Amino acid sequence: MTEPWTPASWRGKPAKHIPTDYPDMAELSRVETTLRKMPPLVFAGEARRLKALLGDVAAGKAFLLQGGDCAESFKEFHADNIRDTFRLILQMAVVLTFAGGKPVVKVGRMAGQFGKPRSSPVEKLGDVELPSYRGDNINGMEFSPESRAPDPQRLLQAYAQSSATLNLLRAFAGGGYADLYNIHRWTLGFVEGSPQGARYHELSEKISESLSFMAALGINSQTHPTIHQVEFFTSHEGLLLGFEEAMTRVDSTSGEWYDTSAHLLWIGERTRQLDGAHVEFFRGIRNPIGAKVGPTMEGDELNRLIDALNPRDEAGRLTLYGRFGYDKIADRLPGLLRATKGRNVVWAIDPMHGNTLTAATGYKTRPFDRILSEVKSFVDICNAEGTHPGGVHLEMTGQNVTECLGGARAVAEGDLADRYHTHCDPRLNGEQALELAFLVAEKLKDDRVDLAQRVAASI
Repeated sequence: MTEPWTPASWRGKPAKHIPTDYPDMAELSRVETTLRKMPPLVFAGEARRLKALLGDVAAGKAFLLQGGDCAESFKEFHADNIRDTFRLILQMAVVLTFAGGKPVVKVGRMAGQFGKPRSSPVEKLGDVELPSYRGDNINGMEFSPESRAPDPQRLLQAYAQSSATLNLLRAFAGGGYADLYNIHRWTLGFVEGSPQGARYHELSEKISESLSFMAALGINSQTHPTIHQVEFFTSHEGLLLGFEEAMTRVDSTSGEWYDTSAHLLWIGERTRQLDGAHVEFFRGIRNPIGAKVGPTMEGDELNRLIDALNPRDEAGRLTLYGRFGYDKIADRLPGLLRATKGRNVVWAIDPMHGNTLTAATGYKTRPFDRILSEVKSFVDICNAEGTHPGGVHLEMTGQNVTECLGGARAVAEGDLADRYHTHCDPRLNGEQALELAFLVAEKLKDDRVDLAQRVAASI
């Protein structure tokens, strides 16, 4: 890809899953012009900081935890929902940090994760066929011609909601809400109330002992501000390139182009074509970026994608999210790891999208045991191939929804209708997500102990 790049050069490439049926294209152009004048949502220096931290992940010195809503919505926008998901990510990070012995890089699918590519452009209800719902920044979920028509004004509402979300997240991250001692107290509440709490009690006790030891040494929130606050970053799928182009600005410090809509953006499985608009746009922005890698990807194709998106082989620049399914990962992942050996990339796992099924009740769902199985397989396969298992990417919410089957409280098919609130794909609820963190932590801890024992035996 030697052609000159500009934020608009993607417009000369084939673009998938970007709506072209706006009733008034002139209005869409006016909205994009307005967005170009709006303040950035994030700053280039923050994106560079995340890239440095992801470089540590690539080197095996840190672990990536990325999670949040499948698709944010205007209707469910509420400070409590943002707080609960933020708190859940922090709780999971504490458990994973202690067990893995590494810092956890915390990235939310928040403040911009609206649009979703759909497998079909239309949806049929009875004899009526309408355009599919594509996310609140494009059209509405209600099944009516008016709601399903793409509306450019929704882009402005998405910008405003993202700005408000980021403002609250920054306040939580730096204002004391994220204090390490508070986070652990919240986690203890989960352990006490969980049907499998005894299983996690030992790890929680060790975290408590460590915090008590630190306090005895005078290491507390007053003496060490890093205990009182956290670094937290945002991400979303960069689907609507018109919006992303409008939010792309020249950094005054480096003179390089950054997409200021999020710290990290990724390309989805359906839009990663090498000659496509999304790869063209992503190759030019200097943010850390990601790409979903599914079971149809072959090693040579993946290497060409890496060449296009990370030609300088920069640490922290590119994260690859495997999304295979619990029953396909053992067959597909090893070859891809071997093909990319020596490439400076982060390998993480998205155990959600390859494990989706439709229950007998008609609800789309994901079984917890399959999600856990794929994560554990990912860790095992990476270790066997000499690759760092870099992290997990989850669709989850801090709310008490019933969208994924299983977990300690055993959500059954008959329970799905109780609190099925997602606007797109099923999410782990707060208890399921934290339980997953404990179970993955057990896996990481066991692997760390096994490695130490093997090293000791070889001396």
